[in-house]
Amino acid sequence: MASESDRIARAGDYVLGLMNDAERERAERDLEIDPAFRDAVVRLAERMHVFDRVEKPALPANHWALVTQRLAELPQMRSVGLDGSKSTPVIRSLERRPNGIGVHSLGGRRGAVIAIVLIAVFALGYLVGVWSTGSAFLPRPPG
Repeated sequence: MASESDRIARAGDYVLGLMNDAERERAERDLEIDPAFRDAVVRLAERMHVFDRVEKPALPANHWALVTQRLAELPQMRSVGLDGSKSTPVIRSLERRPNGIGVHSLGGRRGAVIAIVLIAVFALGYLVGVWSTGSAFLPRPPG
């Protein structure tokens, strides 16, 4: 048994014509046998009929231009440039160099020197570790 909200949603899909052929045929069968679904369809159809009674005014030829003009007048749209003015970027470029903190600050010669020193330290640590455990590839320490 379908809940009331499911019934209303299904009736809305039927009234608005959003169903495929199989769903529409099933809904039309349910209209004959399910009084709750039938009442929901009738209520929604009556509510939707109100929109048919409203007279639609003829739109002027420059309707879209009027819409964009009204949008451009909104304060939050000034930076977009709808009114024909040059748009200002929201994020500006960096006006000053980074303050020397982080990976991006280690470019150039200083970054290369730090990378070489780190590689040498890790290689030396590896060799000391292998030598102290007595690997077959290196001579054993005396003693």
